[in-house]
Amino acid sequence: MTAATVAAAPTGAFTRRWERLTPYAYIAPFFLLFLAFGLGPLVFTGWVSMHEWKVLTGDAGFVGLRNFAGVFSDPNFWKALRNTFAIFLISTIPGIGLSLWFAVLLNNRSLRAQTFWRMVLLVPNVTPLVTVAIVFSTIFGRNLGPVAWILQVFGLPEIDWVASAFTVQIVVAIMVIWRWTGYNTLIYLAAMQAVPDTLYDAAEIDGANRWQSFLHVTVPSIRPTILFSVVTSTVGGLQIFTEPLLFTNAVGGSDGQGLTLTLLLYSQAFGSFNFGYASAIAIMLLFVVLAVALLNFALARLIRSA
Repeated sequence: MTAATVAAAPTGAFTRRWERLTPYAYIAPFFLLFLAFGLGPLVFTGWVSMHEWKVLTGDAGFVGLRNFAGVFSDPNFWKALRNTFAIFLISTIPGIGLSLWFAVLLNNRSLRAQTFWRMVLLVPNVTPLVTVAIVFSTIFGRNLGPVAWILQVFGLPEIDWVASAFTVQIVVAIMVIWRWTGYNTLIYLAAMQAVPDTLYDAAEIDGANRWQSFLHVTVPSIRPTILFSVVTSTVGGLQIFTEPLLFTNAVGGSDGQGLTLTLLLYSQAFGSFNFGYASAIAIMLLFVVLAVALLNFALARLIRSA
């Protein structure tokens, strides 16, 4: 064995070891960031939920599951849960339907100025939420605004949209639909444009009309994209915070008519400085989101196998 061979052996071993470690080095930043900003805060929240933590002094007394017992016996929690699910349902289902409809319209190759219409759909996403809340508060004003004027024209009584839970849920749902319909539309449009034209040609030869082609060709082809948007809408809808806060001009309104789980969490943490109880609400919200997400996956598998 020559001197050159002996010198090259460690170098070759180092190169092989580096080649084995390189893939882990590439993915390490994601896991480090996830541990720092994802799993770490989640574990800490679980720890705080079982303590009576005083943030100003740093004292933390262990209370076990007392905070969770308080959550289940708190009427505000159940009110917030009902409001959250109501806003989620009346915003997600119509929003997805509108997004599919707009995507079909934009997928028409004879449509002119397609780029312009796609840019228009993204306007709600770049509009600040404070501006959105001011505009919608004006539109649904009790005495002034377009809605009040229409009610007066038809001789209908005026509506105080902030007074009841139902009207607050309707307005907040409209705000959510207005903000996210364009975003989901572009996602569906991208998926529709990836569907092969041969499938539509075959459906047309079989005598299918546009509705039948959409139902039996488009929807099955973009089903994974629809599932993705449903899951993301579920996660976002169950964590809704800014829209009801700005529209009611309070944390949930005067009587909790706009109270959601995130608003209840916020009020307990930064209003009452009850961080242990707020952390328990956060853990409960996590389980709610996971349960609904698993339900979505189960329904998707059931539809796929049908």
